[in-house]
Amino acid sequence: MKFSEQWLREWVNPAINSDELMAQVTLAGLEVDDVIPVAGKFSGVVVGKILTAEQHPNADKLQVCQVTDGSETFQVVCGAPNARAGLVTAFARIGAELPGDFKIKKAKLRQVESCGMLCSAQELGISEDHDGIMELAEDAPIGADLRELLNLNDITIDVDLTPNRSDCLSIRGLAREVGVLNQCDVAEPVIEAVAASCDATFPVRIEAGAACPRYLGRVIKGINLGVATPGWMVEKLRRSGIRSIDPVVDVTNFVLLELGQPMHAFDLAQLESSVVVRMAKADETLTLLDGSEIKLAADELVIADEVKPVALAGIMGGEHSGVNADARDIFLECAFFSPLAIAGRARRHGLHTDASHRYERGVDPELQYLAVERATALLVEIVGGEAGPVVVAEAPEHLPVRNVIRLRDERLAMMLAIELPESEVESILRRLGMSPQRAEAGVWQVQVPSWRFDISLEVDLIEEIARIYGYNRLPSKQPAAAMEMPALPEHKVQLGRLRQTLISRGYQEAITFSFTEPKLLAKFDPERTPLALANPISADLAVMRTTLWAGLAKTVQYNQNRQQSRVRLFETGLRFVPQGDELVQEKVIAGVICGERMPESWHGKSDPVDFFDLKGDVEALLSLTGKQFSFEADANPALHPGQSASIRNEQGQIIGYIGRLHPTLRKELDLNGDLFLFEISLALLQEGVVNSFTGVSKFPEVRRDIAVLAKDEVSFADLQSVVRDAAGDSFKNVVIFDLYRGKGVPDGHKSVALGLTWQDPSRTLTDDEISAAVTKVINDLEAKLGAALRS
Repeated sequence: MKFSEQWLREWVNPAINSDELMAQVTLAGLEVDDVIPVAGKFSGVVVGKILTAEQHPNADKLQVCQVTDGSETFQVVCGAPNARAGLVTAFARIGAELPGDFKIKKAKLRQVESCGMLCSAQELGISEDHDGIMELAEDAPIGADLRELLNLNDITIDVDLTPNRSDCLSIRGLAREVGVLNQCDVAEPVIEAVAASCDATFPVRIEAGAACPRYLGRVIKGINLGVATPGWMVEKLRRSGIRSIDPVVDVTNFVLLELGQPMHAFDLAQLESSVVVRMAKADETLTLLDGSEIKLAADELVIADEVKPVALAGIMGGEHSGVNADARDIFLECAFFSPLAIAGRARRHGLHTDASHRYERGVDPELQYLAVERATALLVEIVGGEAGPVVVAEAPEHLPVRNVIRLRDERLAMMLAIELPESEVESILRRLGMSPQRAEAGVWQVQVPSWRFDISLEVDLIEEIARIYGYNRLPSKQPAAAMEMPALPEHKVQLGRLRQTLISRGYQEAITFSFTEPKLLAKFDPERTPLALANPISADLAVMRTTLWAGLAKTVQYNQNRQQSRVRLFETGLRFVPQGDELVQEKVIAGVICGERMPESWHGKSDPVDFFDLKGDVEALLSLTGKQFSFEADANPALHPGQSASIRNEQGQIIGYIGRLHPTLRKELDLNGDLFLFEISLALLQEGVVNSFTGVSKFPEVRRDIAVLAKDEVSFADLQSVVRDAAGDSFKNVVIFDLYRGKGVPDGHKSVALGLTWQDPSRTLTDDEISAAVTKVINDLEAKLGAALRS
């Protein structure tokens, strides 16, 4: 909100300068956003009067004026279209300085001497009006200093208010706040009821009581809109960022700024029978004052007569019933609207008005009677006319009830880290307009004023006391609490270890949206129907993800489009899986790799990554658990049919998938090279075993190498499982060190060379024991897998 400092000081004038005032209100939570002088820097400009204005002999658009400053007459050449005899205006004498370091000197314009300058408002930095020279009141004292006459040694302060402080959207509210902060009285203008001077009334009826619990109306007959708005009011409006329009609109705007109550005036001749406050009918239309035609919805509140809507309630009046120059009788309205009935309605039609700004945040429900009397008095004073009695329509059951809140001394001291004297707490609350009373020992019962919608809880009161007492006066104390370090279960693999493992292997952590593009997600996970968002931020982010792969693949695409060919990313987060009527939120860890195996280097060209690069990274994660896992060929709609595997734990439960991105998906995403992905359930991955330790054996290892012929479909995991079961208790490890297909190996078969290792912790194993174990392994491989020893 913009306001003039001088106007504020008419209400409350603390003994502090402008800088101290702005610092004070900012510290109190009303941040000063900008400070603007109400006029440019100038001197030597006085009130002058044009005695004569004659055509310039050498220029069609110039006039030669004789101007007096009350003591002397000067010849001034002027090109303003409104320069005329008898006009009282701003006169810059020789030696005057105007904004922009422009000094007035004697000059000749088209061979005619000019001793001074007649100024427009723009040239003095007062406003943007440059259509002509300033026109001052006829009774302005000739020769008076213009700055002093118009009180131009003033500033406009722009305060950025938070939505909860709607009570400060007026001079009255700001003055209240400054008065509280400085413990000084607020000199409110005396507003007395205007006695009805005629019997004219206009019926008012409320049909939407919940949206509009109170509506006041008053008829003023016989007004004269030919008069001008007083200069003092025009200037106060201008300094608050509002342009003067006509006396009726200016008065309603003035009351809005002064008291914070939006008002509107209708041309009484354009209203039919009565005023009805109701909800709009579906597809009803209304042409607003700005000329735009809007289609109304059934949840929008309107002011109507018996035939048509005449205003969009709390936002803008209608064009048809607006007050124009021909109006002689007006109907002045003043209402309290529920904030929920107005919120969002202006934005729906691309509007934002001073009225909607206040009604959306809340207007004092007890302010309407005061506002209608203030507006009536000003209108009768300026435009004349006869005021009828005030007509009131109310729905009392829907009017807000003033909150009563319990405030505990103990809670106040705890939150502020200081024990304030009882007298100071009571003083602060009373200055804020509240009514504190002791309900019991150590407990205040506080009634909140009608203008403070934002105070409903005990903590709200405590915040107000801290704010007025001064945040800078509160002590700084370290919180004291008995804190226990939580135990970390040894069997649990911490998420930090999983992250660090992948980072150490060259991955970077990514964070993608939990919602994604429906079509893309359907390609990665066609078997599930994702949860659709009710109000998505865009069509590309309309459903909750059922897999992290879609977001990671788009991230790879984004990186490749920016010349990043080697990408290794992982992400931990939730996937949202519908199961019947429920939505299961499951934590998973997912990763993706593409590009070269090793970073570019001088020592040689690196090969592209393959399935086994990613498998090695996943095995590094799995090894943190201390458990055994297996990889089994398995189909996944997002993965290549020939390079896709499920990851299973010791119980055979699937904990995730790994594989190469399906070629169709790769093509649709326009990715460069193959993409390899994994996704694992965190809950199952983090379940490890408690570490146990055994001594290092002092006895030697024994290794035997064998080569077996097996069918192509026999996996190393199958061979490993049979070997472990058959090799006995002293068996330590099996590795594959060679794989061969070609000459000497039948089609559909492969030669697999296995290295078997035994070691006993208590003795040296004999050759006979090892030979027996090898024989058992060979026999079981042949019996169970058809894998024969290669000759």
